[in-house]
Amino acid sequence: MYKLLIVDDEPQILEGMKRILDWKHYGFDYVETCVSTDAAVSRAVQLIPDIAIFDVCIGKNLGYDAIRQLNEVQLPTKYIIMSGYSDFSYAQQAIRCGVKDYLLKPLEKEKLQQVIEKIIVDDLHGSIGDPQTSTAHLDPVMGVPYDSLSKLVNRILLMVREDFNQNITLKSVADRFQMNSTYLGQLFIKETNMKLSEYLMLYRMQRAKELIQTTNEKIHWIACSVGYNNMNYFYTHFHSYYGKSPSDLR
Repeated sequence: MYKLLIVDDEPQILEGMKRILDWKHYGFDYVETCVSTDAAVSRAVQLIPDIAIFDVCIGKNLGYDAIRQLNEVQLPTKYIIMSGYSDFSYAQQAIRCGVKDYLLKPLEKEKLQQVIEKIIVDDLHGSIGDPQTSTAHLDPVMGVPYDSLSKLVNRILLMVREDFNQNITLKSVADRFQMNSTYLGQLFIKETNMKLSEYLMLYRMQRAKELIQTTNEKIHWIACSVGYNNMNYFYTHFHSYYGKSPSDLR
């Protein structure tokens, strides 16, 4: 369904990018690579990729210069820049080209996944996942396929996955989507059988459990990292959900 172009002058990076995500499960039937900006511009005009990922420095050329050339021919492609440099001027130039995100190398799989999902939902008007039974395409809280939910609810779930450690409220979500909070809340309940606040709490609990079982971080740090500044609330919610304390689970 979708086409992806990855551009980097290091072959090993290209191979890694082809494997970092299960692109086919996201609907990418075509994943092509280029090692130069000239080849990338030529191929992009022919392929018209839905998403193109450019390294910021490709040989002696700059990825965002190639993106500027492609913008001139008005391709509908959505662009991502990856870079080993945190130089603000590079990021600034990328933003001016209209890139969707500027990711630092080595790429974090989860961060790239979030960006790709956001582009699919917001820009390509698709949904995440398919009716396959793979857990990668099931919502971790509800256990239902993402494509069984509306695009709007998928956008809300994506927002939770990206910002679960922030102060998310029904009002803040409604404000972002420029919608009435009462209507949005009713729609969310209708599709998920739970309030947004309940979903957020359950998602945070699952992330907390994952961190407790896979890291040696202190419980206080884990609580803060999943959005809890009040430890009493964290312990209460955790015990209510898992029937044991974080320390007992560990």
